[in-house]
This record gives sequence, C-alpha cells and structure tokens, in this order.
Amino acid sequence: MSLRELQNIIQAGSLPSLILLYGQESYFIDEGLQAIRNAVVRPEDRDFNLTQFQGRDFKPIDVVEQARTFPIFSERRLVIVKNVHEASADQLEGLLSYLEDPVPETVLLLTAEKIDARRKFFQLLKKTGKVIEFKKIYENQLPSFVRDLAKSFNVTLTGGALKLFCKRVGTNLVEVQGELEKLVGYLGDRDLAEESDVAAIVSDTRIESVFDLTDALGRGDSSTALILLDRLLAEGQAPLMVLAMMTRHFRQMWKISELTAQKVPQNELPRRVGASPYFLKGLMQQASRFESRHYRYVFSQFLATDLALKSSGGEPKMHLEQLVLEIAALGKN
Repeated sequence: MSLRELQNIIQAGSLPSLILLYGQESYFIDEGLQAIRNAVVRPEDRDFNLTQFQGRDFKPIDVVEQARTFPIFSERRLVIVKNVHEASADQLEGLLSYLEDPVPETVLLLTAEKIDARRKFFQLLKKTGKVIEFKKIYENQLPSFVRDLAKSFNVTLTGGALKLFCKRVGTNLVEVQGELEKLVGYLGDRDLAEESDVAAIVSDTRIESVFDLTDALGRGDSSTALILLDRLLAEGQAPLMVLAMMTRHFRQMWKISELTAQKVPQNELPRRVGASPYFLKGLMQQASRFESRHYRYVFSQFLATDLALKSSGGEPKMHLEQLVLEIAALGKN
C-alpha cells in the first residue's frame, strides 16, 4: 500500500482500531504516523488522548491500560508503540488479548522496521487490523516523488534541475526532503529552481554509495555491489576513486584480522585501524569472512586492476565488475 492509499483511508473515515506501519522506508512510516495522528486526535486534545511507547521498554499492561481508557472530550484515543521490532516475545505476547478484543474508540498504532510474519502476534494483527508495508522507492520513481514534494512547497524544478537533484541525492527520502527544504530556503521568493540553484546548494551524497559498495563487497553480496557500482559509474564517479575506496576498506579489514589474531583489545582497534568505532562491528564481521591468503590475493587483484585502469585499453566498468565478482566469491558465507 502507498502513502496516498493510506491517506484515502483516513479521508474516508475508515481507520481501523489496529494499525501497523512497517518497512524499509522510514520517511513513509513517519508521514503515515503523522497523518493518522492528525486525523485521530486534535492538537488541543493530545494531552489527554495521546500516549506513546517505545518497543524496547514498554510494559504490555501499560499499553493495554491506555488503550482501554475511554477518550476525554474526543471521539477517539490514540496509543502509539514505535519500533515494535525491538520488543521481546514476552512483550508482544502480553498484547495478544487486546488484539483479540480491541476498543473501537482507540486506535492502537504500531511501527516497525521489519516484522516476523510467522509470529502469532503479527498473524493475529493482520486478521484483526491493518498491516501496511512501506518499501523503498525505485530510482525511476524518484523524479515524480521529488516533483510532487516540491509542489507541496509551491516550487517547480526545471528538467535539468530535477535530473541533477535526483542524481545528487538518491533514493533516501529523508535526505530528499532535507535537501529540498534547503533548496526552497535558498530560492527565497522564487518558485522556479534552475539547474544552477541545485548545483549551488544541494549536497552530493554519492560518496555514501561508495561506502555502501565497499560494505556490500565485504559481506560478499555481489548482486548489491554490482548494482551500486553501475550506479556510481553512471553518475560519473571516477573508476580509480572507486578502486581506492575498495582498497581502503579491505586494508582496514586486513588490519582488523591481524590485530584480532594478536589479541589486541577491541577498544584499541578503531585507533589502530583508522576507522570510526561506529563501523567497527561491521568491519569485524566482514574481516572474519576472509583468511590471510584471501587478503593477499585481493590486493594482488587491486594492483592488477589499477594497472588496467591506468592503461589506454580496456573498459573501466568491465575491469571493476570482474574485480567485484572475484572478491565476492572469496571468504566464508
């Protein structure tokens, strides 16, 4: 279901008492949550008729108590439980009795990044309420999304501006909204954005795609790595820069592998490797997939690819694709 279809349900006044919004696209989940909140409880009534919980630490008895409380000076009450994917099995089980007999005057709204459809909780919720998944949009859907979002700001992008905007920002819709808001602020009283405006103010986030590529490569995910590689090269990213980032990533992995074997304390690894502590767990998991002989072979291939890219002959994309496939085939799954 799309966000627009959810909005149609809201406008028709047919919101069920149990709703789950989940999926990979947090932007749509947040927008859906706000739309439901605005429809169910007026701002002036929220002190008495709106309660929020977090999936990691809510107590089922508290959620049920709030859900069974009759609304005050309002037709309906809203109880929100965010991030139920973080809830334990016992927490979810504690809500089963309410799912079987929800209060019509209350909307219990749940959000999650992902769900285990095999669990009784989600199976029952699907029977008694509405389960709505929001998937990430495809790249070919991005221009129309940006165009519509810009329209909500009373701004129009020229063809060149729209193309450059989509190229720079990508399909992360939270970033799309943030960059569009920057652009609107930059335009001031103007309502038409030119390509030069986008070039001046919109950030180029392609470097994040390079990190996504190296991360996929470290995990052995050749399909994702090839898709990201194709996108980066199509956007004009220099082949040698992409190779340099691959080399840097595997150099960090190799260092982690060697230092771990030497029993170096984990809290010292970020400084010794030159990596952010935030990325350490992922790097350690990836490093464990490869043996020393694998790393030696990978770096011999980095050198061979570097020489091939710097020679006059050959197709850069072909060389990098071959490199990706060879590396992804190594390591443990």
